[in-house]
Amino acid sequence: MNIQDWTYLLVGITFTIYIGIAIWSRVQSTSGFYVAGRGVPPLANGMATAADWMSAASFISMAGLVSFMGYTGTIYLMGWTGGYVLLALLLAPYLRKYGRYTIPEFVGDRYYSQTARVIAVFCAIFVSFTYVAGQMRGVGVVFSRFLEVDVNIGVVIGVVIVFFYAVMGGMRGITYTQVAQFCVLIVAYLVPAAAISWQMTGWAIPQIGFGSTLLEGQHAGMALLEALDAIHRDLGLPEYTGAWVDGKKSMIDVLAITMALMIGTAGLPHVLIRFYTVPNSRAARWSAMWALIFIGLLYTTAPAVSAFARVNMIETLNEKPYVEAPQWFKSWEATGLIVFKDLNGDGVIQYSGDAQKNELMVDRDIMVLANPEIAKLPAWVVALVAAGGLAAALSTAAGLLLVISASVSHDLFKSVLWKNMSQKDELRMARIAAAFAVVVAGLLGIYPPGFVAQVVAFAFGLAAASFFPILLLGIFDKRTTKEGAITGMLLGIGFTAAYIIWFRFLDPTATAEQWLFGISPEGIGTIGMILNFIATITVSHFTPEPPIEVQNMVDDIRLPSGSRDIG
Repeated sequence: MNIQDWTYLLVGITFTIYIGIAIWSRVQSTSGFYVAGRGVPPLANGMATAADWMSAASFISMAGLVSFMGYTGTIYLMGWTGGYVLLALLLAPYLRKYGRYTIPEFVGDRYYSQTARVIAVFCAIFVSFTYVAGQMRGVGVVFSRFLEVDVNIGVVIGVVIVFFYAVMGGMRGITYTQVAQFCVLIVAYLVPAAAISWQMTGWAIPQIGFGSTLLEGQHAGMALLEALDAIHRDLGLPEYTGAWVDGKKSMIDVLAITMALMIGTAGLPHVLIRFYTVPNSRAARWSAMWALIFIGLLYTTAPAVSAFARVNMIETLNEKPYVEAPQWFKSWEATGLIVFKDLNGDGVIQYSGDAQKNELMVDRDIMVLANPEIAKLPAWVVALVAAGGLAAALSTAAGLLLVISASVSHDLFKSVLWKNMSQKDELRMARIAAAFAVVVAGLLGIYPPGFVAQVVAFAFGLAAASFFPILLLGIFDKRTTKEGAITGMLLGIGFTAAYIIWFRFLDPTATAEQWLFGISPEGIGTIGMILNFIATITVSHFTPEPPIEVQNMVDDIRLPSGSRDIG
């Protein structure tokens, strides 16, 4: 069987499993649709949280970014894993103790304001749609290569699958589908990583192979990272392990992006809502621990995958005649995600750090997906990676779409526009909102605003600037008022969104010297978060303190985990 046959087989099997779980877990109540009836065990919720959190950016794009950026690419590793620790320690158990269904609901109750709730709904929808654009692009990338269909058709197929199990099963269906998707994506990531590590270094554990010497090739006998530095020097590129050197991000930008990713992770509504699905706050803490273990499996492997892919790609293609290019190159070239332009007419592929001489353009999103083919692994391994990439993208997309659905049906219609709505009508509205969100997500996948990880970084920045400050202050500071929270949310997300739109879409050629403090759009969420904190605390100081019942609620949320949960 060839790669395409294996891909159809494995993707077909996994999609059948997802749909079967959706049918089995079909819900008939709003509690089941929004929070899976609060009956998900901590281990299962940890796996579902890991799948929800490890999106197409983690599986497909992150290693590609590190592969091209080298040392400074570790901002994604440090930011996303560090942010999860913040979420587990500072927010998850307290939000579960509060209970209810959604993050906007907590904001509305804690800040005793329907206006605050509506603004939180807007922020949740805006962040989620930004994030879901990256996931649907990832789906399109996988389908376009491995099933040999147009990228747009691939997105449509993904939309149909997500529509089925998100609309039918709600959070219950999504949760158990995500458990299956985690198993698929982690196996799909670790199997080729171990095989390539063994092939290149003699170690089957990628984390060890990352620090070992190469067995074959022109750099045999050299440590992997030393070989990469040598390769980069020969090509006129900044050293792979170099920091704060020409051609790489500045220290301030690296710090800002890392902080934005960390704080954004702790403020992502589709991750936070997962902790409402367990029985109590103790289970929420255990869920967080299990999720961190599962996340660590992929994130400690990613640097090795990045380095292996970088060495293999350059040694396979650079200074090789185009007519002798391997089959994997031809296959990816057909998708338009890797391009050769023969600038000097000699028919030889030249990869160079000099933009005037470089003849090879590679979309960073293909590195993980192409890595098994470059290493000449069996066809079933290549297909397994494709199935894993789809699992990662679809699992996160489903979680984001549920946030959008719940925000519209529960926080906007049920709580503001149609307060006497029956549970049956609310469930119907939730499914309609989910269906609408799926369609919009598909359009964003067809017309994506950037690389998968880049788009996701924007979403994290928006979450950092909008949700994290008001959630943290809402839990740990009784004096924070509704006026402060409303001002902080609007200022934080307004400033961050305007900055991203200006420098990403209106003036994309702007240089680092034109950015505020030299901070790129990916990192500007850090400044938005600081502005949010300053505005919230300042305005709260000059406005009347919250009602006593709200202050008592804040005290109750912070009671020890063995105490009775609120909801």
